[in-house]
Amino acid sequence: MIARQATLASGRRGRWSVATALAVMLLVIVVPAATADAVDAFIERHWSRPLPAQGEPPAGWTGLEASLAPEACGQCHADQYAQWQTSFHARALGPGLLGQLRDYAADDHAGHQECLRCHAPLAEQADALVAELAGKDPGDAGLHRQGLVCAACHVRQHARYGPPRRDGSVPQPGVALPHAGWTPSDAFGDARFCGACHQFDDDGYALEGKLLENTLAEWQASRYARDGISCQQCHMPDRRHLWRGIHDPAMTRNGVTVETLATTVDGGTLSGGLVVRNSGTGHHFPTYLTPRIVFEGVQVDAAGSELPDTRVEWWIARAVTLDLSAELFDSRIPADGERELVYALPRAAAAVALQMTLRVEPDAFYTDFYRALLANGSGPGRVEIEQALQDSLASHYTLFETRMALPD
Repeated sequence: MIARQATLASGRRGRWSVATALAVMLLVIVVPAATADAVDAFIERHWSRPLPAQGEPPAGWTGLEASLAPEACGQCHADQYAQWQTSFHARALGPGLLGQLRDYAADDHAGHQECLRCHAPLAEQADALVAELAGKDPGDAGLHRQGLVCAACHVRQHARYGPPRRDGSVPQPGVALPHAGWTPSDAFGDARFCGACHQFDDDGYALEGKLLENTLAEWQASRYARDGISCQQCHMPDRRHLWRGIHDPAMTRNGVTVETLATTVDGGTLSGGLVVRNSGTGHHFPTYLTPRIVFEGVQVDAAGSELPDTRVEWWIARAVTLDLSAELFDSRIPADGERELVYALPRAAAAVALQMTLRVEPDAFYTDFYRALLANGSGPGRVEIEQALQDSLASHYTLFETRMALPD
């Protein structure tokens, strides 16, 4: 039995845990209007796509200073480089995306940009992809395959950009620094900087009046935006280049609180369930259409075996068709909202407990999409699509599990 709508609970408050009180501990920052306008102008210039090529480096620069390769940045910024290597930004152009891009003509720059604009946005990465698709040497260690590299955020026309130092200081004129120092901007601590990729424009693709990528707007509608708690404060704590999200069990557990409902038997019907509260996530849980949180409730016997015809499944997700033409349902939980996931079926004669599990499938949409591609013939990228499918399945994890004993 599969039910694909979750009911919204009402009248429940105060299900906060120590682990999910992250927002309470964060520093509130109030940004003056003039600064906000300057940040907005910077972001508009900085993320005007497609990004232009860097051009020739300044005379006298070393190869290390001029390089766009992340490992070059890591020669001095070792901690940031090591952190980035563990992140999904470093895998933004993985086998699933590259396998699909192999169906494009090598010179289809516009088609490539539909993906590259966020997954590998440098002009040099676009050129490297064209070379690979044409069967040529992409050069520079295949820069496009490294996804959202350091330079994608920090380099424009070989000039470096970043936040002020931790103490608020900035480069002083006349002080010699590698690659001529950097231009500081408060934009690097502003949520709108992340929105350059994590938010579609107002006229972007939408279903049921909701943009397909709408994370920044979800945050803007939450108390986190009102309190000045930015994306960076949760996803880049202490300026670490980690960007942990739904794929990370610890991050997810810090974002939600789970509570059990009372398990009862009335007139032969066994009832129970879970309440899931979005208590520490500054946007919908989950945001975007890729992840799926699966609630499974099943009756088990004394040996722990599942009893037939006793399974219930609920999804917390934004479910859409694989061709993105229609939204099937949207049961995601807004910030500070909650949902009851209810189990109600006849009690089996041998049942001694109700077992309930919350499983996170971070790449659920892609899993289904890759399976469909492989079933219908995935063309020259088949090997990569097969690898991407296995990677998506390996990302599953259990968020919560309990076994509730039944009354005699």
